[in-house]
Amino acid sequence: MKKKVLKRILVLCTGNSCRSQMAEGLIKYLKPEWKVFSAGIDPATAVSRRTIRVMQEIGIDISRNKPKHIDQFLSQSFDYVITVCDHANEICPVFIGKVKKRMHLGFRDPTKMTGEPEEVFLEFRRVREDMNKQLKEFIQSVA
Repeated sequence: MKKKVLKRILVLCTGNSCRSQMAEGLIKYLKPEWKVFSAGIDPATAVSRRTIRVMQEIGIDISRNKPKHIDQFLSQSFDYVITVCDHANEICPVFIGKVKKRMHLGFRDPTKMTGEPEEVFLEFRRVREDMNKQLKEFIQSVA
């Protein structure tokens, strides 16, 4: 029988209102025994309502999540720190906390999408599905 491996994961983006919140929710759903957190380098005031909605569509409730600043995690240890936006990847090339491995999975920011509401939601869904696929691959490679 394969032993469950507990991992500590920190997901970073700029505002911690969309992509990192999606990633936190997805990883927690896929690996509930892992400890998963998300934060931003310049946190927004709230999680995007569209992000909450597209996650609810697949049965993941992040409606109680709040954006957090990276500083509150600097004294903690993590197996992985994952940046999910290019800006956080550029700004945080070195996470000064204790980290075994740092990696970058870049995703377009759906909050920047303009157009009709349904077009915007399609972009949120596209990012969610792309992230789900890449995170499943990540989990398989480290679990």
